[in-house]
Amino acid sequence: MTAPETAEAFTERMIAAIDGASLALLVSIGHQTGLLDTMAGLPPSTSTQIAEAAGLNERYVREWLGGMTTGHVVDYDADASTYALPAHRAGVLTRAAGPDNLALVALFLPLLSEVEQKVIGCFREGGGLPYSEFPRFHTLMAEMSAAVFDAALVDVVLPLVDGMPERLRSGADVADFGCGSGHAINVMARAFPASRFTGIDFSDEAIATGVQEAARLGLSNAAFESHNLPELDKVAAYDVITVFDAIHDQAQPASVLENIYRALRPGGVFLMADIKASSRLEENVDVPMSTYLYTTSLMHCMTVSLALDGAGLGAAWGRQLATKMLGDAGFDDVQVAEVESDPINNYYIARK
Repeated sequence: MTAPETAEAFTERMIAAIDGASLALLVSIGHQTGLLDTMAGLPPSTSTQIAEAAGLNERYVREWLGGMTTGHVVDYDADASTYALPAHRAGVLTRAAGPDNLALVALFLPLLSEVEQKVIGCFREGGGLPYSEFPRFHTLMAEMSAAVFDAALVDVVLPLVDGMPERLRSGADVADFGCGSGHAINVMARAFPASRFTGIDFSDEAIATGVQEAARLGLSNAAFESHNLPELDKVAAYDVITVFDAIHDQAQPASVLENIYRALRPGGVFLMADIKASSRLEENVDVPMSTYLYTTSLMHCMTVSLALDGAGLGAAWGRQLATKMLGDAGFDDVQVAEVESDPINNYYIARK
């Protein structure tokens, strides 16, 4: 039988949590300022040398280095007054790490902190915060998802569906619902020039980013449309529909899934990536990053849905509920797959 936790042990755990949260904030700053990438390419260096290499103010860099040293991310040589970022740590904190870059995850903590007081207001008054309260969200999501898409979308994710690469090489009509900044559409359009790709999102700003990228890449087979997904009325328009981490945010997710089913042609495939979690809270206990998942859900995913008087599914709606809702929408053939390079998501393959 496990001994009960003592007050002292719990105090130590909470202190470690506060230290960890503080370190995550420093990691976010290190990513945004380029300090982590800069240090990965330097030998042990002084704060002045690091600041000069990064083009930043030395005093701020020195204080940041202090926190990163006490957080055991940066190594400090007191005799030489030099700092170093060991390669094995740089391997999970720099842009060179691609989808393994945990600094990208840390970026969301200060973003969520910006709305803390308004979320507390929702605790008292109900309702939610609209997307407009998160002006940086699309940019951060685009950076995070791009790392996964660039590394794995064409070679790993799409082949999860039997025959999908061949189907796209021969020519198909594909839509990405809730496409955000449209990078997934452009990655697929570039890889499969015989197919036609359409990104659909309610955010004109996000779509404009996708249009600009498609133009820069010279893609004639990528297009973007502005629609509110619960009201989308397309019938048998696409052979393939994808949704990457967007269903759980929807105000009316059941309606969106029904609209996806209707928009698919007979024999079509719906590929949905959504957060890897159980619908049962007890099965998420002691799962790495589960607390982060519920926090992100509370302060973004759930509240943007509730702001529209929506279902408020939250990010941890889970595999069981997701599978049931797909079935309710008409998909009676659903498989669930995982991708090693994307530990955050399950991939649902639903056929019409």
